Amino acid sequence: MAMTDLLSAEDIKKAVGAFSAAESFNYKQFFEMVGLKKKSPEDVKKVFHILDKDKSGFIEEEELKFVLKGFTPEGRDLSDKETKALLAAGDKDGDGKIGADEFATLVAES
Repeated sequence: MAMTDLLSAEDIKKAVGAFSAAESFNYKQFFEMVGLKKKSPEDVKKVFHILDKDKSGFIEEEELKFVLKGFTPEGRDLSDKETKALLAAGDKDGDGKIGADEFATLVAES
């Protein structure tokens, strides 16, 4: 499954473009712009599984760095600071990674 099966290619392009500058990433605005907030919990989990590149059931810090590339190959890598901020926002149980339920909560809270 591709990200464009769940989200509009145009919305993805706009959202990724809006955060193309270093240190500009804001996950709340990004999830809103890309249309993820309007999706069903099932679709949000499908997006999670696309972003979980190693299929471990979690999005680890290393995968978070490439979260924008998970939406489109043109996306930039997040900085270490942006990656750590996103991990801190999503990692509710403090295990150092984001599970599917934590991701769904992160999207819902944004």
